Amino acid sequence: MSQIQDDKNELTQMNKVVDQLHQQIDTLAHSLEKARIAEYTEFMTKPWRLIWINMLAGTAKGVGLAIGFSVFAAIFLSILQWLNLLNLPIIGDYIADLVRVVQRQLEGKPY
Repeated sequence: MSQIQDDKNELTQMNKVVDQLHQQIDTLAHSLEKARIAEYTEFMTKPWRLIWINMLAGTAKGVGLAIGFSVFAAIFLSILQWLNLLNLPIIGDYIADLVRVVQRQLEGKPY
């Protein structure tokens, strides 16, 4: 009878160990998914895909930078034109010259 009891205790301990291993494997698998190891390995095995993704990202950044700078420059020039209308004695002439130079540059004429 004690042999059966010992076998049951051993089986219970083995089940606990298997459950703990199962939990650890699940945690490891979750961590690997979180780290995106599979995507990284895919990029390393397909370098042209990595180049393509980087080219698209660079193009998107460049277009965003160009649009952002254009909006910023338009707002800046509008503020300069508004300041020019205030006829500030010292700054007004400088701003007027600067606005004229920028407008001529935009029209393609030499200043």
